[in-house]
Amino acid sequence: MKLIGIDPGLTATGWGVVVATDNRLRHVGDGVVRSDPSHALSERLHELYTGLAAVIEGHCPDVAAVEETFVNRNPASALKLGQARGALLLTAALFGLPVYEYAANAIKKAVVGVGHADKQQVRVMVGMLLPGSERASSDAADALAVAICHAHRTATIERWQSGARVAGEHAR
Repeated sequence: MKLIGIDPGLTATGWGVVVATDNRLRHVGDGVVRSDPSHALSERLHELYTGLAAVIEGHCPDVAAVEETFVNRNPASALKLGQARGALLLTAALFGLPVYEYAANAIKKAVVGVGHADKQQVRVMVGMLLPGSERASSDAADALAVAICHAHRTATIERWQSGARVAGEHAR
């Protein structure tokens, strides 16, 4: 499964593409889509759309995983981030990708083992789990962490489902 992780931001949106095969992860690419703060909000959302659309077209992921919005103390910033996130969710959906959303604490726990890990801990673990991603920017490393979280969750669910099928066959 090829998946894209997305760390939403109005000025800088991180993205990271990973291939998950069995229990192995492989780094494919990462980067940041930027919008110009001097532009109107509508133009900035369009910049995010076109940037992410180009990444999706270039990498052809099967699924998208997006970090949920962390609500901060500044309502105006939270609203703008929510609008950026909405544009990014829509972009993935327009490409027909199933979109999964994860809370920041769940992502950190999946990657570091602790739900309140700091950004540097996440970045170091992403580098260890995905050789080749060590030079990723902070935003891209966060997006790769989202992708890792989804890959781990998907693998766990698949193991549960196959275990339930095996248990059902043994019950017969």
